[in-house]
Amino acid sequence: MSDQDIGFGTDDYHIAVYIANRPPIYEYQQLEQLTPLTSGEIDFIGQQCGNGWRKVFNVYAKLLYALDKQQFNFVNIAPTWQQYRDDFLLQAHSKTSLLFSSPSLKPIKNTVNQKVVHIIMGRTYAKSLLATGALDIKLTWLNNEFAINRNQRVIVCPYFDYRQLSNVKIERLAELIKEVNSA
Repeated sequence: MSDQDIGFGTDDYHIAVYIANRPPIYEYQQLEQLTPLTSGEIDFIGQQCGNGWRKVFNVYAKLLYALDKQQFNFVNIAPTWQQYRDDFLLQAHSKTSLLFSSPSLKPIKNTVNQKVVHIIMGRTYAKSLLATGALDIKLTWLNNEFAINRNQRVIVCPYFDYRQLSNVKIERLAELIKEVNSA
């Protein structure tokens, strides 16, 4: 397990999303810490790296807007998921992260009642983390796409892409996050 989070976002995250790849831009390939994005950087990554990365950020923002409003206040920060994506996602004070490092499941409480929910993007990535020992937990597979470890607050879901993580599956993921966060 990683001792150091590497990726985009803030270290006080409530939502930690783990992805197997990085944007193919030199600065991001060299990143060795958790770094908040700046205004316009998501758009820049989308322009430089293509539609796949735009989809990752779009699906991430849509997921945050689908979360239970009693548990998470993302929907109160901006009027639309698009504006949240552009003005807040993975930026300073966003309480979100997109991590390139392996999951670190040490007990973290970022606020009095809020624990981190860990989301691993993709069954293949989750299985490779398990096979290499980078993730040492037992997962309960709910179906061919979703798995969960309620005690460690880990959820495996399809990759953040419209075809793999459709709106219906985003709603399912939001339900699983609510369930894990209520425990």
